[in-house]
Amino acid sequence: MTEHERTPVDYIEVTRRTYDGLGYPPYHWVRSEEPPAFAPVTKPLSACRVALIASGGVYRQGQIAFHFRDDASYRVIDTSVPTDELRATHFAYDLRDARADINVVFPIDTLRALRDEGTIAGLTDEAYTFMGGIYSARKVAEELAPALVDRVVAQEADLCLLVPV
Repeated sequence: MTEHERTPVDYIEVTRRTYDGLGYPPYHWVRSEEPPAFAPVTKPLSACRVALIASGGVYRQGQIAFHFRDDASYRVIDTSVPTDELRATHFAYDLRDARADINVVFPIDTLRALRDEGTIAGLTDEAYTFMGGIYSARKVAEELAPALVDRVVAQEADLCLLVPV
């Protein structure tokens, strides 16, 4: 194990420095007054179709990469895509591990294995990715999150795996 792999990251301090370097005002962490509206899983995992949403800035080769200035867009990734066609770009984390193995931020191969062994019933046809670290909480709450919810509901997912970066 290298020194880089053993060194803990002070995420808050790194985020402050990153945002300062981009010319943003000091980051204001979002605090929700209400707990999230989670719903219990009502059937066995082996009967569930799973959707995937990840914030690691993953996109498919040929799609437009995410940009660095408050990009609140998302990408649709076909869940049958070969992983060697997936890329990652992001301003707020070290991309070396994601570029070496995209599954560290977009665990599609793990989900395929779970499907193949019968642990889950299947995957939705589409997965969704965005670049986390969006400065505008309003854009996330009013635009990005509702769009992703609509997409997951349309895919008739039984549950959704959210992968933060």
